[in-house]
Parts: sequence; structure tokens; C-alpha cells
Amino acid sequence: MPTVSVVIPTYNGARHLRAAIDSVLEQQGVDLEIVVVDDRSSDESHAIAAQYGDPRVRAERNEQNLGPEGNWNRALSMATGRYVKLLPQDDTLLPGSLAAQVAVLEADTDRSIALVFGARDVINDAGSRLMSRGYKGASAGRVKAADILRACVRGGTNMVGEPGAVLFRKALSDQIGPFNGIQGYVIDLDYWIRLLAHGDAWYIPEPVSTFRISAGSWSVAIGTSQAREYRAFLNRMRAAGLIAPSGADMLRGRITASINNVARLLFYRLVVR
Repeated sequence: MPTVSVVIPTYNGARHLRAAIDSVLEQQGVDLEIVVVDDRSSDESHAIAAQYGDPRVRAERNEQNLGPEGNWNRALSMATGRYVKLLPQDDTLLPGSLAAQVAVLEADTDRSIALVFGARDVINDAGSRLMSRGYKGASAGRVKAADILRACVRGGTNMVGEPGAVLFRKALSDQIGPFNGIQGYVIDLDYWIRLLAHGDAWYIPEPVSTFRISAGSWSVAIGTSQAREYRAFLNRMRAAGLIAPSGADMLRGRITASINNVARLLFYRLVVR
């Protein structure tokens, strides 16, 4: 059993898939496996993953197209390591990041840390760095789950980050179940909130991964619906008892989500050409 499973769900991701896989293979000091699950791509995604001669790389292909949620969950189900990271096909891990995140969970003997997350570098299609994003105002170390949940509500966005920035235990993942894509834009945040119901988070302020913005990015494709999905998501999380925000925080979150949506769309138009 490897220490870490990095699962890479892919669909027509041939353009950047090799960079994603290579960034994981270049990680030092960690026993790992890479599971690439192709969702019946029409490009060379599966062939790219299958050509690696490294025994740490497993190339799987779905019998039929499952869509993003289904493919994420099939990839998750195939992880055999103690710890799991889901890495989108367009993104990469930065050197040394996996060992740093694993060290946190290895030292957490009482399992009071539900997930480890870090800052990210936002890059364009060519791989040029545009900016860095992180958990505003936090230094390295433990962050209480309640503080993160309130920040996500008030900020109208995912304050933890994209999947490539997050590492969690396979045992806890098995306990909380699969990804829920009812609101596709926040499929990752939905999972982080469910993990955080079982412990706090640990933050690494240095960038641990890249998040690529390109014409094929899922986040770009669903850009116009993000504010609406976020508002529906907040209502669903509150109804499920996973968050308990005040009325003022909910109002602020709804307004901020709309502002974020406009700003994000403008940013996409500047970056994605």
C-alpha cells in the first residue's frame, strides 16, 4: 500500500496531462501511486497515461462516459494509499509539496486534522504564473474548522482551494462517501466541508500546486452560473446542518458570491483568449 494516492480524472486532457503526471513523479521522499482515470476521451489522454513505463502510474479507462462527478468518484474509489489527493488534469504539484503535506498528517497521531491545504499559483494555458492565492490572513499551522466555514460563507467562495492543493486521509474519505456534484462549481468545497465536520485543517502558506486557467477549464465553462450555484450550495449546507451561519453572514455571502462571479468572468476574459 503506497503512502499517497494521487488520482487524476481526465477527459480530453491530452494538452496538459503529461505535465500533471510528471509533476507528481518528480515529488521526492514520498511513496506514491498515480491513478489516471480517463472518461472515454476522444483525444490521446488514455494513451499518454498508458505509455509511462513507471510502475507507479496506473492508466484506467471507463467503459462509458461518467461525466465529471462520476469520473471523480471512480478515481477516488481506486486510490489504495493512506492519503489521497485529487489532481485535475490541467494542474500540477509544486516541488516538495507532497512530502510537506504528508508530514503534517503523519505527525497528527490523534487524527484531529481532517485535511491539509496550501496556497496555489494561478497559471495561464502556457504555464506562466499570473498570481498566487491562499487563505487570507492565516499563517502556517492549524486553522479551526469553524473559522474556515465562516470564511467560506462570508467570502462567497471556496477559501480552502482547488483539489490539487488539498490532501486528506483515505479512511476519512471512505467514511464520508463520494463527491457530490449537485452544484458542480463547488463539488470540491462540498467535500472539504464534509471532511471538516471531522476535524480542523492545517494550512501551508507556500504554494503547493498550480491552478491552470484555460479555454478548456471546467471553472471557465461554468463561469456564468457560479454565483447561482454558490447560493444554492449555501442553502443546502445550512439545511444539512453542516454550516450554521448567521443571517448576516448568509446575506453577505450571497452578495459577495455575485461580486466574485462578475470579477471572475472579467478575469477569464482577460486571461483566456
